[in-house]
Amino acid sequence: MNWTAVAGSLATCVIAIGAAPPPVAHAKNGDTHVIGEGIEQTVDCNDSTLLVNGTRNNVTALGNCWAVTVMGSSNTVVADSVTHDITVYGWDETVFYHSGQPFIWDRGRELGMTNRLQQVPG
Repeated sequence: MNWTAVAGSLATCVIAIGAAPPPVAHAKNGDTHVIGEGIEQTVDCNDSTLLVNGTRNNVTALGNCWAVTVMGSSNTVVADSVTHDITVYGWDETVFYHSGQPFIWDRGRELGMTNRLQQVPG
């Protein structure tokens, strides 16, 4: 075995990996969590993910949300804009958004539950 060839290949690999630019991140740290029962709250999404967990919560999300995830029952979210996805677990959930083209994933409907997820005029 020629150790010079192995060492040269390894050095080239390390240089190539070290020179690669970091991946581009689209979402921000600092997700917003609304957890509870009967909460009425207005939040600024700030390009982050909004997570709502509980029952009978009403959340107005200003600005752009990277994603919206809702769990529980009878929660309502009205978002200005959603970029990546809206994911809903549970029953009787409502998510309305004014702009964006998010992927809609209604996990509750997959189990026979009724939820309302749609774009509405702003």
